[in-house]
Amino acid sequence: MTAFNLETCARPNILQLEPYRCARDDYKDDGTNILLDANENAYGPPLPASNGVNGFNTPDVPSIALSTLHRYPDPHQHDLKQLLCTLRNTHAHTQKTLTPANLFVGVGSDEAIDALLRCFCVPGRDRILVCPPTYGMYAVSAQVNDVGLVKVPLLSAEEGFQIDVPAVLAKLDEDVKRAEESPEGGRIKLVYLCSPGNPTGSLLRKEDIAKVLAHPSWNGVVVVDEAYIDFAAPNPETASLAEWVTEWPNLVVMQTLSKAFGLAGIRLGAAFTDPAIARLLNSLKAPYNISSLTSSIASYALSGQGLATMQANRARILEQRDRLLREMPKIPGVGRLRGGTDANFLLYEMLDAGGKPDNATALKVYERLAENQGVVVRFRGKEHGCLGCLRITVGTDEEVTRFLASLERVLREVRGN
Repeated sequence: MTAFNLETCARPNILQLEPYRCARDDYKDDGTNILLDANENAYGPPLPASNGVNGFNTPDVPSIALSTLHRYPDPHQHDLKQLLCTLRNTHAHTQKTLTPANLFVGVGSDEAIDALLRCFCVPGRDRILVCPPTYGMYAVSAQVNDVGLVKVPLLSAEEGFQIDVPAVLAKLDEDVKRAEESPEGGRIKLVYLCSPGNPTGSLLRKEDIAKVLAHPSWNGVVVVDEAYIDFAAPNPETASLAEWVTEWPNLVVMQTLSKAFGLAGIRLGAAFTDPAIARLLNSLKAPYNISSLTSSIASYALSGQGLATMQANRARILEQRDRLLREMPKIPGVGRLRGGTDANFLLYEMLDAGGKPDNATALKVYERLAENQGVVVRFRGKEHGCLGCLRITVGTDEEVTRFLASLERVLREVRGN
């Protein structure tokens, strides 16, 4: 199945961590207790008592008044975790069921990315493996933690920006051999896979991820970043592999409420994984990393009313994504779609006057769109396999209309025709 062994893969000091405990872990507050345990300000915050995040009108989601913010938030977030489990327990990939014990929640997915590095990688010794083009924070967090980086590029755009499975397995084979020859040397502890990819927009094949997970001798963790999973075709409701962590002890699936749920401002991310790994991540996190406001808003978003709104908004985004797919090829100077269509963005080539993808042209288009048209997209031409590419987020109907007109105008200016 897998050679994964948590006891020899995780850092020894992390395995020995005891999670932070407070008195309220021992004595639950029923609303009548006098709370003199956490050095809080008993008079409350300097805010109007009548104002609060309490307009949800959802009986199964508790509202929170601003006047209660002098109390520390729940350090465990069991109820919020259960809502996330309910969302992902589709049984599309297994009959097993996720529980709150399978979850770590953090300040966006970035906290989980960093926590995994601190949990498994010894600074100055161990490494992670990434598959460019991919999300840049994996490399940034590795550098911050003094962890080495091994790069195995994805297959070409023509091949769907999929995992180069033989190349990844070969790197892991090399790592296993190196570890056998020099047990004190560093090892690849984590493989970060982005699905759907950023900036590629391509959903990775489930069978390819399984091949990496099932490496017969590599002792490490596969991290699948599903930030954009709720936009994936053909069925976004069952695309997530989150529940697969009940089958694979060496799998972590990261998600966020920043994208499909439109809640980037509350910074709420989740990592689904085996309870043993979740226990380590929860032990090393800050005691109260999820604020009461974040938890309350996230809980509403995951309720029946919140999910209905998210699904309606997602349908609008998918309509505009289809519109961009129809209209972009009609604009002179727009080249090939270089990524997939499984996210809320598209990756397109910008062509020079000779009809070839060109970074200089793409950079000029990017700059003039922002400076002259007030339309900000993302230049991705320096990423592996993305020559001359811009990444365009799918906006509202009005935003897409303005973008298409602005792009046609700017391309005409830049290409001189």
